[in-house]
Amino acid sequence: MPRILAVGIATLDIVNRVPSYPREDAEVRALSQRRSRGGNATNTLVILSQLGHSTAWAGVLPVEADSDLVLADLALHDVDVSAVARPPAGKLPTSYITLSADSGSRTIVHYRDLPEYGFPDFDEMELQGFDWIHFEGRNLAELKLMLEKTRRLGIPCSLEVEKPRQGIEALFALPDLLLFSRAWVLAQGFDSPERFLREGIGTGPAFLAWGAQGAWCRCTDGEILHARAPAVEVVDSLGAGDVFNAGVIHGLLQGLPLQDVLTQAVKLASAKCGREGLVI
Repeated sequence: MPRILAVGIATLDIVNRVPSYPREDAEVRALSQRRSRGGNATNTLVILSQLGHSTAWAGVLPVEADSDLVLADLALHDVDVSAVARPPAGKLPTSYITLSADSGSRTIVHYRDLPEYGFPDFDEMELQGFDWIHFEGRNLAELKLMLEKTRRLGIPCSLEVEKPRQGIEALFALPDLLLFSRAWVLAQGFDSPERFLREGIGTGPAFLAWGAQGAWCRCTDGEILHARAPAVEVVDSLGAGDVFNAGVIHGLLQGLPLQDVLTQAVKLASAKCGREGLVI
């Protein structure tokens, strides 16, 4: 069974489902509300666990009441948390999410008062037992050291590039795989997935999900592949990108051809959009 480590965050998600996105200064009644564990890295691990992998999380979780929800959910999915840093102070990052029933889209307001996971904690881990390490693109100075050590050890790794962060491009040569978000690509001034993959970055393998249009992949030889998204009634798009990333990692560890990896990941993310939560 492949063993996968993800380095990144966990959050408390407070999700309000509303009929449609409210206008400014409006007061609306929510159709439902749920509190759940979120965060890109832990979302990806929960999906990988459901796909049959052994998973572990490296992140920061303060000793406070809301963290119990995170621990309970990760335990439910057999995610190893032995490498997690547990500071006695701080607040679990919280995402306040408005989910539109009309469109299935979500708007997020995020609050954070917690230090990032650093290289000293990562450096203490026994990494040789992992078959893959997945990194969120955050805390760049420390992330560079983590990626360099992973590369020295010869462990395959991926880097998620979701939000614009100054200087992250300098790290693109270190991971084996880059996973881009549509938001990041649009922020670079590209409105075409294919054009971005041909002109916007280097030559290594890269995946890019693009919502209802499916996803694209650039192979090491420069070939651009595309997989269409199957038609689905969007119920909840929250976490779809994390599901896509999990699908890519899963397919690569299975040794599938890249076109099959891409198609499988798109199907997983699309199926997730048709239901609430992160159960696939």
